Order: sequence, then C-alpha cells, then structure tokens
Amino acid sequence: MTEINAPRPGVSDVEATDEQGLDARLVVDRGTFRLDVSLRAAPGDVVALLGPNGAGKTTALRALAGLIPLTEGHLRLDGEPLERTPPESRPVGVVFQDYLLFPHLSALDNVAFGPRCHGVGKAEARTQAAAWLDRLGLADHMNAKPRRLSGGQAQRVAVARALATQPRLLLLDEPLAALDARTRLEVRSQLRRHLAEFEAVAVLVTHDPLDAMVLADRLVVVEHGRVVQEGSPTEIARHPRTDYIAQLVGLNLYRGTADGHTVRLDAGPEITTTEELTGPAFVAFPPVAVTLFRDRPTGASARNLWRCHVVGLESHGDQIRADLTGDLPLAADLTTAAAAELDLHPGAAVWATVKATQTHAYPE
Repeated sequence: MTEINAPRPGVSDVEATDEQGLDARLVVDRGTFRLDVSLRAAPGDVVALLGPNGAGKTTALRALAGLIPLTEGHLRLDGEPLERTPPESRPVGVVFQDYLLFPHLSALDNVAFGPRCHGVGKAEARTQAAAWLDRLGLADHMNAKPRRLSGGQAQRVAVARALATQPRLLLLDEPLAALDARTRLEVRSQLRRHLAEFEAVAVLVTHDPLDAMVLADRLVVVEHGRVVQEGSPTEIARHPRTDYIAQLVGLNLYRGTADGHTVRLDAGPEITTTEELTGPAFVAFPPVAVTLFRDRPTGASARNLWRCHVVGLESHGDQIRADLTGDLPLAADLTTAAAAELDLHPGAAVWATVKATQTHAYPE
C-alpha cells in the first residue's frame, strides 16, 4: 500500500493527558450486547475504529457524539466532562455516512448552518462557510444544492459543515462508504490532507482497512464490543493478533509455542521461521508466499511442506486466491496462468510450501 501514513509532524504517539485531547471509557449496555472501549488521543491525532459489522464501532461513535448515553465510564475532552452535556452543546463535529445534507439548502447554507446554531449571525456564518468551502476546493459550487453535487463534492461539503463549528472532536462515520471506487481514491487523498491540518482530535469509524491505514495515525481494532488490538498502521499490519485483523491485512496467521526457529501450532503442524523465539508466539505469512504443487516436490524437506486440498477459488485483484484445508488451513495467491496449469478446482489435492524466510514470528 503506497499511501500508508508516516507520523505527521507535531502528532505525538503518547497518550493524551486529562487536560488535553480525548480521554474516554465508553461502556454501553444494549440488551445482549455490551460495549466497553477505552480511547485516548492527543490534539492532532486521527484515530480509526476498525472492526467487523456488529463489533460496536458505530455505537462508540454515537456515544462520543452524545446520541447514546453511557451506562458506565467517562468522556472527557480537553479535561472537560461531557457525559451529561447534550449533543448540541458538545464541541463535536460529525460527518455521517450518508452526509445528511439539507436538500433544500445550497452548499454554502449547509455549511453555514453549524455556525448559525452556535449563535453566529447570518452574514458572518455565510462568510465563514464560504471560507471553508474555498479551503476544500468547492468555491465554484457554493450555490449548488446537494442533488447537483457529485458524491465527492457532497462529502467535502459535509466535512466543511462539521469543521465550520471549530470542533474539538471530529467524528467521521464511514465517510467514504457512499463513493464509487474511482471517486473514493481521489477523496481519500483529499480527506487525508484535510485531517492532517486538523488541530483537534479526529475519530474515524470504518470497516475498510485501506481507509484506516491511509487516514489514521493509530488504529483501534474492536471485536465483540472490546478492543483487541491497537497501534500504528504499520504495527497492526506487521503484528496482527486476531484472525479478523490478519484477514484485513492479507496474512495467514497462526498461534503456537515457539522453541528456537520452530513454532508448534496449537492445532496443526510445526512452522519453521527465521526468528528465534521461546514461548507463546504468533507466526504469519502472506498468501503470495505460498507455492502450490499437485505432486509432492522432489528433493523438498519436510520443513513448511503441507498436504492440503482446495476448498474454494476466487478472484483476488489480478490473482486467484485458493482457500486450502488439510495439514494447515491457509490461503494461497497465484496467477491465473499458474492456477490453470495446476488444474486447480474445489477438491483438488495439492502440496503447499512456504520458505522460512517468508514467515514472520513474534511473541504473543
């Protein structure tokens, strides 16, 4: 991925203090589901909440916005408690997934709506709105109503409307989900630039790993209402700790016990690695590192060689991804020509190999 963030100047990877930024423990009970997520971020940080559907990401975002009350926990922004502050009085801007622009108002008046709600006069609010639209490259569309705007333009109007209130916390709920693939690429780049200029805390909710990797300084991965891993995009991509995360970043992931250069899996064979470890460990390798053979390769040692069969095949970018089970469940990526030459099909028996140099082991 060529767009993965490097840390922005002035953005600290040190947790926020109680006096600045965001300090929250969000506990929300909703019947059989319980959210319990802690978030801390310094001004200038962009934090992405990442997780599968039903993990609790949107519940967390709505709790931050004040749209859902906390069952327990706390929510402090720049040292001020917000648990009992009504949504309209919080220094929070929200960009919703479908933008929720007022269809009868122009782009200018949509953006001016926020300052007007905070007591700014009409003329001044429109002046501020015009400045924000110009900053986001929409000076030529100020008088256009939402139906006349493209998806990318509507998204930028929604961002301008959220920023026009000068929030201390910016919340973005799947901000690119409504865009087509071509527009998404362009708008993602623009949004990254605008977030880099934002001096307060931004929290992004997404299920798209590329959006998270490109836009955020830190990822917080939520599963079943709990944080299962957090860190920089590079750390998460290199050291996934759940199957969900491994699938997101495109890795085969296994848990086992390391003894030197060998990791004995909890359920399965041993994997030889270049790292030397002792104790509980993860071992991971990308699907492209897997080489498949229909017959056992002659002269190959028993190291990282497994008897498998094909469960399914699907297109994966410009390659074919084979899902395999057997000695070791894994995914393998190969070219269309290689898949045809091997005559791969569901049920086909294969041998899978991975070089030790293409594995990566790390402590659990």
